[in-house]
Amino acid sequence: MRRREFITIVGWMAVWPLAVRAQQPVGLRRVGVLLVFREGDPAPQAQLAVLQKALTELGWTEDRNIKFEYRWVGNDVSFIQRGAQELVALQPDLIISAGSSPATAALQQQTKTIPILFVNIVDPVGQGFVTSLARPGGNVTGFVNLDTSMAGKWLELLKQVMPRATRVVIPFNAATSPYADFYLDYFKSNSEALGAQIIAAPVPDMAAFESLVAAQSREPSTGMIPVPSTFVFANNAEIAATVARYRLPTIGFNHIFPQAGGLLSYGNDIMDNYHRAAVYVDRILKGEKPSELPVQFPIKFELVINLKAAKVLGLEIPPALLAIADEVIE
Repeated sequence: MRRREFITIVGWMAVWPLAVRAQQPVGLRRVGVLLVFREGDPAPQAQLAVLQKALTELGWTEDRNIKFEYRWVGNDVSFIQRGAQELVALQPDLIISAGSSPATAALQQQTKTIPILFVNIVDPVGQGFVTSLARPGGNVTGFVNLDTSMAGKWLELLKQVMPRATRVVIPFNAATSPYADFYLDYFKSNSEALGAQIIAAPVPDMAAFESLVAAQSREPSTGMIPVPSTFVFANNAEIAATVARYRLPTIGFNHIFPQAGGLLSYGNDIMDNYHRAAVYVDRILKGEKPSELPVQFPIKFELVINLKAAKVLGLEIPPALLAIADEVIE
């Protein structure tokens, strides 16, 4: 055997196992998922399960024709950016931003070509993710969580259960809610009609949140409405325990809050958004462009009331409110 032929064969044999391992089944589509949660958190795990079940019903089966690449990055900005870089480097067919504006922003900074589908974020136009709701215009589209006009509804609910409220504290985590000003504007524009003073307060962490609650609970006729964000979502149970300890009436945006002991919540059904998002995953993987898929708003909402928490706070829940509640915890 000639030396050149021998070298060629040996070189091919060295590369062959790597090539085999790198091969993907024909037609396998790769989907990256950037999650700003801890991997063990049950809520995002349940949301992913809903998405995957809906995709299965549409004909997408894990490891047969679809493969997911997950990055669980928490709320740390540097981890979010690193996770976005890693997913983009894999060059998947689609990347899902699971419930976070900072995650969507990090992905958009990394790629203008790979389709990005956000699920449960606020004001995508105001944050610059899309040009318009009807025609996103780039490589990003998705599903809105809560419109900022919900601020008026939360104020009304607080007034219904706490008519004497004249001060409303609005804590926000700047890192996870870069859209906080949009909410604050709505709070302020609706507060006059309800005769309530708005106190906006940044809370970088849970220690700052507890200090804020401790201070504000000493003020009479005070209620609280945290700006929705992944910081609040991830700390729902601790937030519920904190406001209960200081007896500060608080309105949440997700059912986990009253289920953890908080007073009440009103917001969209997040699971429904993940179920509906499967349709956009399907359409994008079949060739449709995000620029041509309109941003979708939530269509299902839920009101959850914790009567035990209300009793501890000395609040009377109006019968009319109880009658329309989706869940009443006794």
